[in-house]
Amino acid sequence: MTDICLIGTGGMMPLKERWLTSCYIEHEGKAVLIDCGEGTQIALTCADCKISRIDILLITHIHADHISGLPGFLLSLGNASRTEPLDIYLPQGTLTAVRGLLGICDRLPFEIFFHELPIAEPTSFIAEKIDPMLEICTLPLRHSTRCLGYSLTFRRKPVFLPEKAKALGVPVREWRKLHAGGSVTLESGENITAEMVTGESRPAVKLCYVTDTLPFNGIAKFAENADLFICEGMYGELDKKQSMNKKGHMLMQDACRLAKSAGAKRLWLTHYSPAEKYPQNFKKELSRICESVVVSADGEKISL
Repeated sequence: MTDICLIGTGGMMPLKERWLTSCYIEHEGKAVLIDCGEGTQIALTCADCKISRIDILLITHIHADHISGLPGFLLSLGNASRTEPLDIYLPQGTLTAVRGLLGICDRLPFEIFFHELPIAEPTSFIAEKIDPMLEICTLPLRHSTRCLGYSLTFRRKPVFLPEKAKALGVPVREWRKLHAGGSVTLESGENITAEMVTGESRPAVKLCYVTDTLPFNGIAKFAENADLFICEGMYGELDKKQSMNKKGHMLMQDACRLAKSAGAKRLWLTHYSPAEKYPQNFKKELSRICESVVVSADGEKISL
């Protein structure tokens, strides 16, 4: 099971009632964090998310509302007695700026490994630190600076069928190997493979996270058939579209159209402008475009 929490839903600056946009994804006791704006460590606590479980940080871009909380977050990790390394993934060409933030984080008790990701083309990698079956993909976005969207696809093992293992004479102590996809050799010399004791493949779980960007068709393809699509919606007023597009952002309606085109099962809106005090007011209008839309609030949670 994968637990997802949108710990903040704001853009530009934190408000009393709204933290900056960031997402926590926990899978079997290990977690990924997307973005780290001002006060992220406090937002995590408010949402009852375990900071100590975060092993990977994905950075979309280096605007302040997405990275300025990095020093406080790292120091909080250190105060939580962390000693294991932390992996940070970020757009190519932004490492110098991020390293500059770490000047006030002296003597952290853990190592940080940085991984720069291409900004000219999509890429993917296996996040073995979380799960050897987790694939993370990127999409270069269209913002005023180098920016990446992320999708996380959790592929799942087929269902283990203990009755088949029993019928084949496999000792119970060897079941774990087969469930993990390995093979077992019986005393008779017969080789038993995982395929012999498992059922049909189970569908993967896909999460797609996109902010900040102009809307474009490639986003719908990137989020295709996502179980959960988290997308920015700065405003719900249509007369804001031109000014938002100039700044490399999209409206709530744009996000809804992309989600519908992608066939996403659920859409969570996020990254509201500080001036958008009551995003829930647009729920009825947005639902006419995309039935599955959720006008998210801080702490929005789901298990997939």
